[in-house]
Amino acid sequence: MKIAIMGFGTVGSGAYESLKNVSDVELVRILARHGRPGYEELDEMITPNIEDIVNDGTIDLVVETIGGIEPAASYVLACLNAGKHVVTANKNLISARFDELMAAAAANGVQLRFTSAVGGGIPWLHNLLRTRRCDEIISIKGIVNGTCNYILDSMADKGVSFDECLKIAQDLGYAEADPSSDIEGTDTLRKTVISSRLAFDTTITEGDIPCYGIDTIDSCDITWMKEKDLTCKLMMTARNTMKGVTACVEPVLLRSDSLESAVKTNNNLITLTAKNLGTQSFYGQGAGSLPTGESVVHDVMDIRDGDKTYAAFGDTAVKCCKDTELHRYYIRHDRMCEHISPLIDEHEEREGIFYCISKPITTAEMHEIGHHRKERGRKLFFARLPEE
Repeated sequence: MKIAIMGFGTVGSGAYESLKNVSDVELVRILARHGRPGYEELDEMITPNIEDIVNDGTIDLVVETIGGIEPAASYVLACLNAGKHVVTANKNLISARFDELMAAAAANGVQLRFTSAVGGGIPWLHNLLRTRRCDEIISIKGIVNGTCNYILDSMADKGVSFDECLKIAQDLGYAEADPSSDIEGTDTLRKTVISSRLAFDTTITEGDIPCYGIDTIDSCDITWMKEKDLTCKLMMTARNTMKGVTACVEPVLLRSDSLESAVKTNNNLITLTAKNLGTQSFYGQGAGSLPTGESVVHDVMDIRDGDKTYAAFGDTAVKCCKDTELHRYYIRHDRMCEHISPLIDEHEEREGIFYCISKPITTAEMHEIGHHRKERGRKLFFARLPEE
């Protein structure tokens, strides 16, 4: 099998390193503006022109590691329409254009695979699909953003402020120069869309999922949590209910003996619960050049070997719906106001800061309040409390 790689950054180079251990797969083209230091032996394969890949009839499969939506979407569609399989690690692209891309793959008799788009090197999506073949997925949940987990873990363990932890995460390469997609929950949101699509065969989109990140957390919140023997994690959750699929992304408080509380630094932990299988959790590195690159190559090898796991998906049927269940939340704010006070069951004030426990409310209602305060420059932090 002859393949091309579009984009040769962190993940693309990681995929190339993993390919060195694979037989019957030959890299023949790389789409890039220029070569990468340390990989001068590949310079003759580099082209800046996508047509050199699309029109090359000898190329069977294309790996996309450009990132973002455009030009990645146009390039991937061109490759699929040219009858080439595509493997991508691009969560932004798959979350935003799932139906269109899967339909193009099906129409051209090829596969689009994206195991590495959620969980990096963790075989999460692979096992999600494997379980779905003969079981019913009831729910999924997990820590899927290593940057947020690193920040929350460091704040709790080292007593370091949010800003300091974020700077360290950037220095270590866990967080981008612009970390907004991580700390505001957008990265987790996209992974929730993809996981829910495969778990429940649903039409859910990013706009259907309430999302609130950790960008408003403060050291005083961590102090309050420690007093209660609780740990905070940014979690994705999704469930298949009688009315449809519900999902959300939000900070969640967990008891210290939970599996999620034990997840340290930039690791991920993702869990599925199925009707017959019960609960299974998958732990490991959720990002990084070699873990993610190896996951990309596993998809390449599966296509080479004739695995059709992904080919059955794309004809979605299950609708999404709003979560009407009631939850209690921890809320920290600098003043009580007409939007918050009617929802509070109990509170305490320390040095002008209010630490509150809400009455049972819906996820949508809590998120609406949080975003309303953000938009007016009075940021509050909230986290769902453990179920009784």
